[in-house]
Amino acid sequence: MKKIQNLSFDEERAFYGNKNLDLHNCKNQGEADGESAFKECENIKATQCLFDLRYPFWHTKKISLKNCELSSSCRAPLWYSQNIDIQQSKVYAVKAVRECSNVSFDGCDIRSPECFWFSKNISVKNSKMQGEYFMFKCSKGVFENLDFQGKYSFQYTKNLSLNNCVLVTKDAFWHAENVVVKNSVVTGEYLGWYSKNLTLENCEIRGTQPFCYCENLTLKNCKMIGCDLAFEKSSVKATVTTKVDSIKNPKSGKITLPEVGEIILDDKGAKGKIEIKK
Repeated sequence: MKKIQNLSFDEERAFYGNKNLDLHNCKNQGEADGESAFKECENIKATQCLFDLRYPFWHTKKISLKNCELSSSCRAPLWYSQNIDIQQSKVYAVKAVRECSNVSFDGCDIRSPECFWFSKNISVKNSKMQGEYFMFKCSKGVFENLDFQGKYSFQYTKNLSLNNCVLVTKDAFWHAENVVVKNSVVTGEYLGWYSKNLTLENCEIRGTQPFCYCENLTLKNCKMIGCDLAFEKSSVKATVTTKVDSIKNPKSGKITLPEVGEIILDDKGAKGKIEIKK
């Protein structure tokens, strides 16, 4: 690989179409304000580098970033790219990842509105994330030790696995399909509406009106704190270990729990069973 060290570059398409570059302590910034530094490149490795200009990695194959920073000025840095590995890095770019595949983040601080849209084969581990519309319409993802704060996360996603995560969010998992969440804390309003095959196991769930209009919802050994008007119009199989404030018109299935504050059954279509088992 060609080694490039201690270089600042700001030209338009500075390394367009290059292959096998190894950058160390470089800066993509400057008065020329050029875009798309590594567009159409392949096998780009960067360590301790700053990316401060727009669209650096578009249509790029095999990207490895370690101890790097993608600043808030580095707009839309990773689009239409594949085989991306980012470790111990700060990703503060707007719309950081879109329509990418085979993406791995480990030990990163990610602050990015509209991140990971339309992407697939994603792994995010040991990371912090802030942003709106996180993971919109993504598929095939694994998330471990993720600390997330934002809104509208995991909407229209498919085939995801989450373990040991803390999610402070709103409208999470809307229209999600085939998603499994384990050993996690999920806090937010209107969780899981319109989902299909959503499973939560050994989780703590907090917030108003969770799990409405769900199809084949499963809760296993979960806590529900401050949850009211839950399970409306849902087909559900749930074992809950705490009191639920209120349950409204479950469509079908069975909910087993030690206590419920109020049961609202004012819809003839509500056939779900509620079993109080202390």
